[in-house]
Parts: sequence; structure tokens; C-alpha cells
Amino acid sequence: MTVGLVLVSHSAKIAEGLVDLAGQMAGDVRLVAAGGTDEGGIGTSFDRVTAALAEADSGDGVVVLCDLGSAILTTETALDFLDDEQRDRVRIADAPLVEGAVAAAVTAATGEGLDAVLSAAEAAGGGSAEVPSEPQGSAPAESSADRSSVTVTLTNEDGLHTRPAAEFVKLASRFSSDVRVNGADAKSMLRVMGLGAKPGTDVTIEATGPDAADAVAALEALVRSDFATS
Repeated sequence: MTVGLVLVSHSAKIAEGLVDLAGQMAGDVRLVAAGGTDEGGIGTSFDRVTAALAEADSGDGVVVLCDLGSAILTTETALDFLDDEQRDRVRIADAPLVEGAVAAAVTAATGEGLDAVLSAAEAAGGGSAEVPSEPQGSAPAESSADRSSVTVTLTNEDGLHTRPAAEFVKLASRFSSDVRVNGADAKSMLRVMGLGAKPGTDVTIEATGPDAADAVAALEALVRSDFATS
């Protein structure tokens, strides 16, 4: 089970489109759209939000993202009608709808808990991710008992953006070691996308910890495969 997401928008098309977008990067996460009024117009619906909360909750909790203030009010009203146990598993994120949903979905897909998914969504509103001031140059692969690194060139069409970034983050998150790509936290969607790594860019993957060599080898293979996942 994973944390679910409810996307509340005044437009049904916006909410549904965002489910499609985030679903491309986190297909195993329950993403539920709650957009528009009951009649299909512009606005929000108490009944739609209530139904979405129930659908998204697999037992690990739900993070809700809203586009405008009245969407938050509708969601808060829906929460008032839940029992205490259900209400305790729901968090409303103070986050931009699109960026927050993508960051939260990828974080949920890695198996993180409710607080981590909420934090990922809210961090999306804090500006671009930090990048190292001095880019690291190319270096041959090197490893020791608890440290490994390699530099590899991005040859896929999108670089480390959208779906490739999501696949990179999900794979990095499977390892217990600290994993970095060009100095940024490889387990953070926002940090990885914040690098702005385009096709043709050299990226240095480093890991420190008990499974460092395995982490670097797996991520290098992912990059060299142009992010093929099947």
C-alpha cells in the first residue's frame, strides 16, 4: 500500500489531466481527481471530494492538493464529516497543485509515509532545488567498501526531467546508501529535476553506504539504457 493523493480543482479537466501526468511517473499510486461541480461546471463539489478521499485511502493516508482557496474550504468541510480515524490519515498540502502533485506522487511511489509525502508536496512551493556551485567533471568509476561513483552521459531525449527523473529517483530510493547525482540528493524528485540536466550532460552518480556499489551500478545501467524500465 502507498499514500494516496486527491487533486481538487475547480476544473474537472485540470484535475483529470494532472492525474494522467502524475500517473506517468507514479503509476502504482492512487491518484484521484476531484474537479468541478456535480453538474460538470466550474467549481468544487463536497460529494466529489468526499468520494475521492474514500477512494484514495488504502490505509496509509491521503495527501490532498487544491488549486484555489475555496477548494480548500470544500475539502475542510468534507474532512469534518469523516470519523476521527479517517480524518487523522488526511493532510491538506500547502503546495502548488501541479508541482506538488508530481513531487508527492513520486515520493509516494517510493513507499515513503504520509509525512514524507506531505513534505515533498510542500517543498515544491519553495523554489528551485539547490544545485552545486561547482559542477563536477568526468571521472572514471571508482569504488571502495562503502563508497562508489561513476560519471555517465545522458543520451535520452529528456535528460533528467519528468519521467526519467521519476525513474531515477524511484530506483535510488531502493538503496539504503546516501545517493547523489551532481551533488544533489538522488532520492528527491525536486532536487533531481532542479539540476536541469539536459541530453548530452555528464552526470556524476555517487553513493556512500553499505550498498553503494550496487546503487551506482543500477543507476548507471538505468541511464545507459536511456531509462528503459521494461
